Amino acid sequence: MIHRIGPCVIAGEQLAKPYYRKEISPIDHRVDTLLHITSAIATLSLPCHSAAVNKTALPFPIGKTELIILMASLMSLNALAIDIMLPALGLISDDFGLPALNDRQWVISSYIFGMAFGAILYGSLADRYGRKPVLIVTMTIYIIFGLLCAFAPDYNLMLIARFVQGLAASAMGVLVNSIIRDRYQGDNMARTMSTIMMVFMIVPITAPMIGQFVLWFAPWRAIFWVLSAFGVGTLLWVWLRLPETLHPDNKTPIKLHSVASAWKQVILNRGSFGHVIASGLMMAPLFAYIASAQQIFVDLFGAGDLFVFIFALNAAAMSFCNFINSRIVMRFGARRVSQSALLFFIAVSAILWIITAAGWTGIVLFTALLIPAMGMVGFTGANFSSIAMQPFGHIAGVASSFQNFARTSVSVTIGAAIGLQFNGSILPLAIGFLICGICSLLVIFWAEEGKLFRRVQKPVTNPHLAAKKLI
Repeated sequence: MIHRIGPCVIAGEQLAKPYYRKEISPIDHRVDTLLHITSAIATLSLPCHSAAVNKTALPFPIGKTELIILMASLMSLNALAIDIMLPALGLISDDFGLPALNDRQWVISSYIFGMAFGAILYGSLADRYGRKPVLIVTMTIYIIFGLLCAFAPDYNLMLIARFVQGLAASAMGVLVNSIIRDRYQGDNMARTMSTIMMVFMIVPITAPMIGQFVLWFAPWRAIFWVLSAFGVGTLLWVWLRLPETLHPDNKTPIKLHSVASAWKQVILNRGSFGHVIASGLMMAPLFAYIASAQQIFVDLFGAGDLFVFIFALNAAAMSFCNFINSRIVMRFGARRVSQSALLFFIAVSAILWIITAAGWTGIVLFTALLIPAMGMVGFTGANFSSIAMQPFGHIAGVASSFQNFARTSVSVTIGAAIGLQFNGSILPLAIGFLICGICSLLVIFWAEEGKLFRRVQKPVTNPHLAAKKLI
């Protein structure tokens, strides 16, 4: 028995070492003794080769600031591929001679559908081969199919290339979640994701302006060259600077029954899966707005010159709300913040629906209500995602992959359906906002078993941390 627990006690001593001080008082000596005892007791329930005991941290040469900016850059490639196209949708429609007014929206929707289907692929690959190799391969595909879009001879071929580009780009969203989950958890993960979202939102603010700038000097096809150039720059950054965050002990072979088991865990976890669906319902209005924004502001309001600036205002509101969220989420908790934002979104959407149905909406009033509505989406996005990922640290890649698939499938299907209802009026959009908000609240109510605005504290399982709290 002594020989069995000897190495385990040594591992416990190594873990306890950071809490030692040079001068030890009698009280400190008792606390340190308690640390040794609790370490030994905790390890008795584990094999001595358990990863939880013997696992050493991977070297991580880049700082948190660079990690946040790099993760935001990866996510921004998706936003850039969507929002940079908005000023060009009318030109693309004219160039290909599209028969229906709303057909141009498929330039956006085909890419997002690719993101949805791609999301289900990369979790297992990332858990088997690591985060970095999967990122490098998918980013290369993203670049190649961006160039193919630039040379597409007809609209259908361009949509196919856009779908594949989105299929590859979905890896970035999945792996950003997995990389951050590898490094953080709980409210700290929510805060980090919110900071990433805040930096990431710089791109939606500027992307339509970049697209408009390109159109001043070149045809719309040049926009795809710009997308590929951004992709190359980010690929080099990942290749040269990003370390692998998946510990070798956590690499798992790809087994269909294991993947299916992980999906089953995600689906059957009521709190987690409920937040995934609620997040998809909250993202649907955003996708509907993006798909129809060019038609609303250019065709309906005749404000083509102001379109990129109004779009930037809404993106800035989301970025500001992510900044506020990163400052308050540790104090109030992800649930309280996101559920409060959801209720506010419903209230704003109800006002928008009432005044639109009454025929009172002009560009100023519509924008004034749209900005806070989009801001609330900024509050819910990072928090709902972090809550949904919290139980699945042991299968972070597969869980993040499946959650992204479910979330994006819900949001793009509903969002595209709302956007395609555009009929020269913003009433379909207003109704879509309100229905999605109410349905999201109902799903959250179900996921939380009727207990809203609660703060869930994750129990402390590390005996050293538990003992340290006694000091």
